[in-house]
This record gives sequence, C-alpha cells and structure tokens, in this order.
Amino acid sequence: MAQINVNHLTFYYEGSSDNIFEDVSFSIDTCWKLGFIGRNGKGKTTFLNLLLGKYEYQGTIQAPAVFDYFPYQLNRRYLQACAAEFYDQLKPGSELWQVACELDKLEVDAEALYRPFATLSQGERTKVLLALLFSGDNDFLLIDEPTNHLDLEARESVKKYLAKKKGFLLVSHDRDLLDACIDHVLVLNRCSIEVQAGNFSSWQENKARADAFSLAENEKHRKEINKLAQAAKRAAQWADKSERSKIGFDPIKDPGHGGKRAYIGAKTKKMESRVKQMEKRIGKEIKEKEGLLQDIELSVDLKVSPLAHPKNVLVTAKDYGLKYAGAKGSVMQHVDFELCQGDRMFVCGKNGCGKSSLIQSILRHIRRQQTDLGQTSYPQSAMACTAHPELENSIIIQADQVLETGLIKAASSLQVSYVDQDTSYLAGTVSEFCAGRNLEESLFCAVLSQLGIERVQFSKKLEEFSEGQKKKALLAASLLTPAHLYIWDEPLNYIDLFSRIQLERLIKKYQPTMLVVEHDARFQEEIATKRLFLDARQGKDGISCSN
Repeated sequence: MAQINVNHLTFYYEGSSDNIFEDVSFSIDTCWKLGFIGRNGKGKTTFLNLLLGKYEYQGTIQAPAVFDYFPYQLNRRYLQACAAEFYDQLKPGSELWQVACELDKLEVDAEALYRPFATLSQGERTKVLLALLFSGDNDFLLIDEPTNHLDLEARESVKKYLAKKKGFLLVSHDRDLLDACIDHVLVLNRCSIEVQAGNFSSWQENKARADAFSLAENEKHRKEINKLAQAAKRAAQWADKSERSKIGFDPIKDPGHGGKRAYIGAKTKKMESRVKQMEKRIGKEIKEKEGLLQDIELSVDLKVSPLAHPKNVLVTAKDYGLKYAGAKGSVMQHVDFELCQGDRMFVCGKNGCGKSSLIQSILRHIRRQQTDLGQTSYPQSAMACTAHPELENSIIIQADQVLETGLIKAASSLQVSYVDQDTSYLAGTVSEFCAGRNLEESLFCAVLSQLGIERVQFSKKLEEFSEGQKKKALLAASLLTPAHLYIWDEPLNYIDLFSRIQLERLIKKYQPTMLVVEHDARFQEEIATKRLFLDARQGKDGISCSN
C-alpha cells in the first residue's frame, strides 16, 4: 500500500489561456478501486497523462507506484498480428499464461490470443487488452473508459471482472460500472477536487445533500444581507437627517439650548457607528456566502422541438435482410418492426450483429426517397454513411456495396435528426460547423453551455475538443434540428454523467420519436419504450415493448 500525493498542481496547455488545474492538492491510495468523475473537458484524461509523465507541470506529484494505461495504443503492425506475438511489448515482464488466466476470468477463450487482432470483435479486443493490463504485478492501473462501444453482454463481463480487482483509477461515465467496481471516488467539481469513500450512487446522494445545504445556507445569507442592507440604509438616512438638523441652529441666539448641537453631533456619530457595524456584518455574510454555490452542478433543462407527422407509422421493416458484397454471411436476416410516433426504440444486440448497419440502411432509404422527391431535410455530411464497426481502416460503406432483401419503408417527407457514433470528421470553427448545418450560432453555443462546455472552448477548433465535447457538439446540433424522428447511434460514448441525466430528463419531458443504439443500461431503462433485438448468429430478430 502506498499513497500518491498531489501538491499545488497547476497545469495548462501551451497556447491556452485557461488552466486545466490550478493549485490542486489531494492524496489517493494505490490499493483503492478509484472512480474518476467529472464533466467533459475538466481534465480527467489530462490528469492520467500527467501521472504518466507526458507533460510538464507546476507543483509536485509524488507517486511511488508504477503506472500502466488502458487503452494501449496499437499501430497497424499490432492489428495485423496476434496478441500472443506482441503482448510482452505492451506489458514487459508479463507471461502469456498470466494473460490467458486473466482472459478466462473475462469469459473469453485463450484462442483469441492466436487470432489476428483486427479480426476480433470490439468486445474481444477490449477484453484481451484488459487481460494484458492486469497480467503484471504491483502496477497502479489507469483505465480510461473501457466500455465505450461495448454491447451490454460485454459490459457485464467487464463489470464483473473489475469488481474483483483493486489498485486502479477508472475513468468511466457508466453508472452501473462505477457502482459495481469502485470503493472511492475522485471528483473534479466545477471549482475544486474532492476524494470520498463510496461508489457513484453514494457520492451522488452525498452531493445532493451537500448542494441542498449550500443552497439553504446561501438563501439564509442572502436574506440576512438584504435585511442588514435595509437597516444600514435606514440608519444612514437617520444620521444624515439628524446631521442636517444642526444647520441654522445658533447657540448664541438660543442660549437655553446650548448643548443641543453637541447632542445632535453625538447622536449622529452613534448612528454612523451603527452603519459601519452593519456594513462589517454585511461583509462577513457576503464572505461566508462566497463559495457556497461554486461546486453546484446547475444542470439546466434542455429543449427539443419534435415535429408531428400526419402518419402514425414512420418506419417499417418486413423480413428485411442485409449482406455486404463479398462477405460470406449476412449481417442480419428476417428483421420485422414498426416504429410509430412516440416510440423510443432501442436496437439491441452484440457487437457485430448489425445495429449500426440497420441505422445506415434506414438513412439510405430515407435519403433516396427524399432525393427522388427533391427534398433535403439535413446536411448531406450528417447523412454520410460511416464505417461499419467491424471493418478495419474506416472503410466507407456505399450503397452499391450493400445487398438487401425484404423491405424497409419510411413515411414520406420524414424529417430526421441524426447523431453519428463517429466524431473523427469534425473540424473547423464553431461558426463553420453551424453554417454547414444551418444552425443559429448563438443558440448552438447556448446549448453547449447548458451541456457543461465553458465558453472559452468556443474559440477553439472542433478538432481540439475532447471526445466528449465533440459528441456534445453533435447532440446540440441534433437538439436544434426540428424533426419527426431522432436517430442516435451510440450518442453517449464519452458523455459525462451529468449530461446523461440531462438528456434523460429532456427525452422524458418532450417524448420525441427516437431510434437509438446505446449500451448504457440505465439510460436505456429510463427512456426506452421498445427494444429491437438483433442476433447475428441465428439470423433472427425480436421486439419487445416496455412502459
């Protein structure tokens, strides 16, 4: 057991005017199962890089532990090789049998170590790299968002695995994962950093109580300040009136009241003294009031403008199947569903079962239909087909590469607002982004602010945003686009916990019609009204409804 002590840490990126950390001090223990929580852009990944010694900083970080970081950076050579061939280059000192033992705990056959890494599913890749991460000894492990892009089953395996481990710092926005795996939290608040025992839910409960106390204290101080200010104003007016009463008084002409002028002066002085005492008390109350609200997360309610369509059924699939040209098997077969107004349908299934492919097929059919009618409802860049998640090197899936059977049909004149899971194409200024999507820049920036992005970020180019901030830019654009149907493909990857809760409240309030691929179990539980289950192995699908 050892401690990592951070003392008076200050850090900023070269060329930036704002500090990521400013005079920060805290201590953490290397035997803890530590969850790292904070808004997007607050510096979570930056702090991991500081621990790894990647940047220069002011202050000190005393760290007797050896650090290792997940995810490992894999070049093309690693992707083409088997993990058994390069494991010792990523984790020096580890043995292959140790990796195989850890892989067994993750419910993956050791055979995965002998297959080309690029042929593994996203879930298998994550599990192999986690097994490699934990195959060494005496390291303090820095784990950065291990469940992004993983299906529910893979997330459950990772959750069970990490729950049995210790000695790590976990950056994650998955509430179920944090509750199951951690015993301490390190929280980047708005203006401070705190360390607390417990999991996410216990911290959230304590945070709610602390915020309620701060708000009550703030209100109490505000009322006391107003009361003192009014009293001070009255006393000052009395003193001023008393002092003016001395004007025109001549003690020689009125010898019987020779002491009246002195009496008035003493009374005025006493009143002025009372005013000064009140002003001191006001200053004290203001000082005690300062800082009470600095760390409260003021989650502003978001807005969306869903459109009503004359038809109740917006998208229909009947016995639909899809296959990519040149591939051996079908991506999906016999898919049947109806998406009606008011539905919030989640497409569920393992990685590789065709969830994103189904979304892309629906978008292609809508775009083709609108092209035939001479309509456009959203920028072509937003509708561009993205890389199939199981293909390497970002291969673009074009319409002529897709072989379809059955039917997909969309209602005519359907307006769609789409959020892509890919953010790599985002570039340029905020103004250019808004112009390309016909968005009002001031409204767009207002929504970004409501999602917790500070205004200093708006002067940066989108490629300089963090991954979470990039995804928020896509979500903000979607929310500002009136639509009959909102199609979101893994919208919560890298999105912080506070913003996820904001989005849940938004969707419950406005109840837009949605088609969503998202593996956050709690988010899905909160807002889904239907679930479409795809099974790539059996070529079947199923649909279930929930209230």
